[in-house]
Amino acid sequence: MVAALGAHAQSPKAPDRPTASSALDAELFYQLLLGELNAQGADPSLGYSLILDAARKTVDPQLFQRAVEIALQARSGESALQAARAWRQALPKSREANRFVLQILIGLNRLTDTVEPMKREVALASDQERSASIATLPDYFARAANKQAAAQALEKALSAFMTRPDTSTDLAVSAWTTMGRMRLIAGDRDGALEAARRGQALNVRAEGPALLALNLIGAGQILAEPMVKKYLTAQNQPKVRLAYARVLLDTQRYAESEAQIQILTQETPDLAEPWLIQGALALQDKRSELAEKSLRKYLDLSTIAPSKVNATQDRSLVHAYLMLSQVAEQRKNFEQAEQWLSKITSAEDLVQTQTRRAGILARQGRMAEALKLLSSLPESTPAQARSKLMTQVQLLRENKHYQAAYDLLAQATLNNPADFDLLYDQATLAEKLGDTAGMERLLRQLIAGKPDYHHAYNALGYSLAERNIRLDEARELILKALEFAPGDPFISDSLAWVEFKSGNKPLALKILQDAYKTRPDAEIAAHLGEVLLSLGQREQALNIWREGMKINADNETLNETLKRLQVKL
Repeated sequence: MVAALGAHAQSPKAPDRPTASSALDAELFYQLLLGELNAQGADPSLGYSLILDAARKTVDPQLFQRAVEIALQARSGESALQAARAWRQALPKSREANRFVLQILIGLNRLTDTVEPMKREVALASDQERSASIATLPDYFARAANKQAAAQALEKALSAFMTRPDTSTDLAVSAWTTMGRMRLIAGDRDGALEAARRGQALNVRAEGPALLALNLIGAGQILAEPMVKKYLTAQNQPKVRLAYARVLLDTQRYAESEAQIQILTQETPDLAEPWLIQGALALQDKRSELAEKSLRKYLDLSTIAPSKVNATQDRSLVHAYLMLSQVAEQRKNFEQAEQWLSKITSAEDLVQTQTRRAGILARQGRMAEALKLLSSLPESTPAQARSKLMTQVQLLRENKHYQAAYDLLAQATLNNPADFDLLYDQATLAEKLGDTAGMERLLRQLIAGKPDYHHAYNALGYSLAERNIRLDEARELILKALEFAPGDPFISDSLAWVEFKSGNKPLALKILQDAYKTRPDAEIAAHLGEVLLSLGQREQALNIWREGMKINADNETLNETLKRLQVKL
């Protein structure tokens, strides 16, 4: 029996004679009992009516909520709405009652009717809570099917805060920011940008519009970026700067992200996460000393509760240990690499840890031991089996055991013909083995099976360009890849290589310069340098190649280019 029934069914010591009050208590008790029996039995509608009647008599919020629950369990949205509205009418200052009305209306997809409950939700909040109340409104529409209609309803609900001259600035900023969030959820990026700008115009130091702008950048609205920079100039807020650095990372703008991280490590050196990010970026660029220094600083600033060490070890801490192990491995200090790995004690990181151990063994020439270690990894599910396979393939590939890696994939694709990622990897290994005909056959098989797999178009087009054959077909393939992934710097690099091989050097140069600006990468640097050299710009070519070597001194394309052109840096 529900708590509400218990609350009304207390049994004080019986008086000598029944009173009107005790008679009413008994009547209420039996009404609630009968209501619950019917609600849980054969006649939920009768149970609902009895409980709702009792709620109206007692003005008890628990009983109103119980009536709503009975209606919802019976899948009667209209009855639930009736009970919620009765609750709100009986207790007009109850935010809980109003929230039930709002949520039920959304569940019934009556979004135009949500304007009044949203206004009431904000009005019932205290002065201190009102901005936060406005900010939470989009959360109610998480499951609404029609996000555009939700945005329109929200705009009507907040219009007074956004347009009235006597509205407080803080509330107006919150309203515009909230409106922008809802528009973004509804897919209206331009409308969200407008809202963010309107909010920032009211107060450049307000955090909300800047955070909205960051979300817009992540959604591809690059015109929001000046807003973030404007905010950081007016209000040097580490939390926002760190979020900006993360967005830049996610969009592969590594140099710009590192610039923001450097500001954070200089101005707020006691903040741990920037050191972790700086360590990751330095490791990616093969700057092992900076990587180790940054990661050790992160460890010094990080604290972890002892209870977590053997269970759910902090993910960032595990990431730091793995990267420090990688730094030691690069220096061929395999003992220290193992020491860092031994600090990772959580069972959920077993696969990642053992994979790194296998890599260390392979670098020492102990490939058989490395593969044996990987073969011991669990594979109780298809996903685990696939992950295990790819780990083995990657280890063999990294150590140039191309035939063994190819054979593993050939068997895997035979067993899983619809796994197009495996087929793509098999094709790239065929190329490593010099079997260009086999590579082309596999890539065309992939394109036939999954016509939107843009990597296959790019790989085949680039291979043709690299061999300086069928350049028109190569261009067509790469342009097709760009239709699926517009602006991808690596596909643009392939297109530039086709143009270079076709004699269109100025166009190739422009494409490569744009691609390198978007993503400074050693392979793109190799091609850009070669085009610059062919145009007589030797010093510029050397500078680009030097940058490429700093990014990744082990890049095969870059090293092959320098060797072929007999260039010493």
